[in-house]
Amino acid sequence: MTAAERDRSRGDRREDGEVVPPGRGGPEERGDADPPAGGGDGGGRSRRRAAPAGRRGTVTLKDVATAVGISQSAASMALADHPRISAATKEAVRAAAAKLGYVPNSAGRALRAGRSTSIAVVVPQTGRHVFGHPYFMHLLVGVTAEANAHDAALMVSTNPDESHGVAAYERVLRSQAASGAIVASASIGDPNVNRMVDAALPVVLIGRFVHLPHAASVGIDEIAGAAAVAHHLVEDHGLTRIGYISGPLDHQTAVDRYEGFRATLAASRRPCTHTLAVGDFSEESGTLAARQVLDSMSDVQAIFAANDEMAYGAMLEIRSRGLRIPEDIALAGYDDFGVSRLTTPGITTVRVPAESLGRKAAAILFDLVDGTAPDPVHTVLPFELVIRESCGSHPG
Repeated sequence: MTAAERDRSRGDRREDGEVVPPGRGGPEERGDADPPAGGGDGGGRSRRRAAPAGRRGTVTLKDVATAVGISQSAASMALADHPRISAATKEAVRAAAAKLGYVPNSAGRALRAGRSTSIAVVVPQTGRHVFGHPYFMHLLVGVTAEANAHDAALMVSTNPDESHGVAAYERVLRSQAASGAIVASASIGDPNVNRMVDAALPVVLIGRFVHLPHAASVGIDEIAGAAAVAHHLVEDHGLTRIGYISGPLDHQTAVDRYEGFRATLAASRRPCTHTLAVGDFSEESGTLAARQVLDSMSDVQAIFAANDEMAYGAMLEIRSRGLRIPEDIALAGYDDFGVSRLTTPGITTVRVPAESLGRKAAAILFDLVDGTAPDPVHTVLPFELVIRESCGSHPG
């Protein structure tokens, strides 16, 4: 048995006390995991090797790690000559990289060497409901703070419209100007997210991606957040006829919030009824969705919108009909980025720590670049139910 094989089998340390990253030996590291959705029958590695020569991402860090039988982070540490990795494992990784033709990201090498470089935030859909939302301003504040702490510049890659979403990814992958990327607001079926995760570039995702459990990600428990609001409406206020205004259901965040709301109503001992209207997280869509709810559900007692911008739009529609909040209809939102605090009455909502999400995502990204992050990394930050006057004092 070679020294590299002993490293993989022993896990945390060798007899001489040198720390060695464990080789889990699971399907992902052996290379026999199921291929990504939409792939052929030849497996992920063979598809990438079949790509045209010179194409960015043809050989990835994951390929090198799989060839040696260790995790991606351990392979990154080996290429960075990290002292935690044994000499034998470093030699095996370098040999595999040379054999496969792996070319490390130049910006990543600069950052590991302590030279100033850049990280990227990729926003693949820059429609008004995405990039113009206060959430992104808070997120970018957090990312920027962490980038400044590492003396790294921040670049934001966007696209003109949803049909050109691939452009936001391609700029980052082809330019090699960024040592790593944070992907925000990608839709569930966006195939480019898989490309980013499987490329050599370190990537952190914002939100939950159920089909990419091996990817680094940061988010909150959106199901539990929406469930907390639903419980407050049903159990604390006795409201059982509720209109729900969802965000775009091709985004996991919107799906999870709706699921948390719906599951809580189903679990209640009270006979609950709800109607669904779908918006795009904008104030205007909240107004239109509230109009749909009020026209379709008689005696509606409450409206719960999946973000505060839509809740404010719903408030405008409710008041345009001469109805009072909360005396006639209770109202709740989600996010707590400002508008919910400025209305009269203030809107009950869920506080999302967007700035902390940005800062944590960037911190994990720098760890991935350094090769010091565990593999995989999934971080869930806490949320807070903020109770204001918009739900009133309804009988239980």
